[in-house]
Amino acid sequence: MKIQGYKAVITYDPDIALFRGEFVDLNGSADFYAADVEGLKREGEVSLKVFLDVCREKGMESRKAFSGKFNVRIPAHLHADIVSAATAQGKSLNQWITEALSREVGV
Repeated sequence: MKIQGYKAVITYDPDIALFRGEFVDLNGSADFYAADVEGLKREGEVSLKVFLDVCREKGMESRKAFSGKFNVRIPAHLHADIVSAATAQGKSLNQWITEALSREVGV
């Protein structure tokens, strides 16, 4: 779900019989609960507004900063297979992985 351009992941909590939304690209934590989609949108707007107001008051950036770098541990045989696949396509390992990840998230 996106609210004002901010991404939220929605899960269901069976213990309380409510959906839980959690913003994933914030420089902090903001979540919200509701029984239906309209309620999630409404509660998400409220939660985001509170978070953004606090950020303004404290002079903080609202979005988490990403460096573009991350380390991943994978099995050695998978690493070898990925290098072979990238080389066969005439791509660097970085290019190949970037394209694969982009396809996976639909970018």
